Amino acid sequence: MTITAHSTLASVAAIVAGALERAGFRAVLTGGACATVYSAGAYQSFDLDFILQHGGGQRALDEAMAPLGFVREGDRYVHPRSRFYVEFPRGPLAIGDDVAIRPVRLPLGEGTALALSATDACRDRLAAFYHWSDRQSLDAAAAIARRHRVNMRLIRAWSRREGALDQFEEFRLAVRTRR
Repeated sequence: MTITAHSTLASVAAIVAGALERAGFRAVLTGGACATVYSAGAYQSFDLDFILQHGGGQRALDEAMAPLGFVREGDRYVHPRSRFYVEFPRGPLAIGDDVAIRPVRLPLGEGTALALSATDACRDRLAAFYHWSDRQSLDAAAAIARRHRVNMRLIRAWSRREGALDQFEEFRLAVRTRR
């Protein structure tokens, strides 16, 4: 698969995930890219965040990304024909203080990627809403929960630990009502 100007976020994610896996990295797709996929585009991100759980160093990462056409510019990898860029935030893989995250194998068009589950992608967006009052992230979390079965009990318990039960109730209301 080749990355072009018409490549979707999901196809770029699958291509990058495959190249990283072949290079010996265990990389998990997180953040806004997961929200874009799970919300069917209701939320739109242009960066793909992968948390590296193991693999080589910076040089090996550069070598894995180069054949795809990505060039490192500072802390991100850009592609001359794609509007999407790739970043590798420092781990561990976590949502708030919860580090017991279990990635899932997410189908992405012609490929797959290790990624947050729908429940964890929802919690990831809710963390931005809870801690920074990011209403767009609330909308993204609600869009995910409308399209996928998410574990509301787990999200509620996590919300309580985050000190955000009032915001959780706002999220539940947003899931039930379309804006």
